[in-house]
Amino acid sequence: MSKSKTKDIPTAGEAVRAKKRQKLSFLARMEYKKMITYPMVVFIVALILLAINFPTLGIDLQGGVVVTAYGIDANPDELAKYISDQIGVDVRVESFTGVDTNGVRVYAPVGTDALKIIDVMKVRYPDAEYTHSEVQPTFGKISQQQGIRALIFAFIAMAVVVFLFFRNLVPSLTIIFSALSDMTIAVAMMGIFGIQLTTATIAALLMLIGYTVDSNILLTTKLLKRKEDTIEDAYLAAVSTGFTMSTTTLGALFILWLISTSQTIDNIAIVLIFGLLADFMNTWMLNAGVLRWYLDRNTVRGGNE
Repeated sequence: MSKSKTKDIPTAGEAVRAKKRQKLSFLARMEYKKMITYPMVVFIVALILLAINFPTLGIDLQGGVVVTAYGIDANPDELAKYISDQIGVDVRVESFTGVDTNGVRVYAPVGTDALKIIDVMKVRYPDAEYTHSEVQPTFGKISQQQGIRALIFAFIAMAVVVFLFFRNLVPSLTIIFSALSDMTIAVAMMGIFGIQLTTATIAALLMLIGYTVDSNILLTTKLLKRKEDTIEDAYLAAVSTGFTMSTTTLGALFILWLISTSQTIDNIAIVLIFGLLADFMNTWMLNAGVLRWYLDRNTVRGGNE
């Protein structure tokens, strides 16, 4: 008798999971039409934002000049204005902090004289050490093509694997669209926050495909091959696990962004954060709404037959 009483008492882990499911139960009670509509509206808004304000291409994708100055502690915006006024060309300045030194990088368009930028900077910072490099437009064009090709091939490979795994058109297309929406929203946010599209941020978008598809596969597998009594129970089991996965990843990325002193790492982290936040919506609302509609429709058809 004591053993049966012990079994009836929930463990600490079970109590935490039950509390988490209770907090997320509002999603399970939402109408599937609303679950589909809201993410679709956000996706359309993201497309409009991309059409209006697509992220600018970085120097590695369009070519340009980079001047690096070591041993400088300056305000990037103020320094960019000073250099632009002196040479008559708009430049962008980023500060960086290394292990032994700090400094700034000045990015200028193709054809800008790097030595002229250095001469202007030496007026204010004569003791700094300067280096410069140039990326030709031809190489930038090649990088663009390679980045676009990598995204397309990765997306096609993901779509093939998803379709072979589920062998069901509706769930497979929903997963593919969710991943596309995540990337679209992330790129739109890049445009809003002025993050350039570079080889590094393209790599982040490639990583995003893997990060976002796993949560969609978790949800789809749980609902299509559910062992729980109802669709709502299966959904809550999936969302409880999925939220834990995504929030831990978001926490790690936020800490990485917070402590990083590299602009490249900052950009990679923030793009992934944008994409994972979008994935919360696209997985647990859009994909869940489509799957609920799909399963309800099949249940009705089965009942009629």
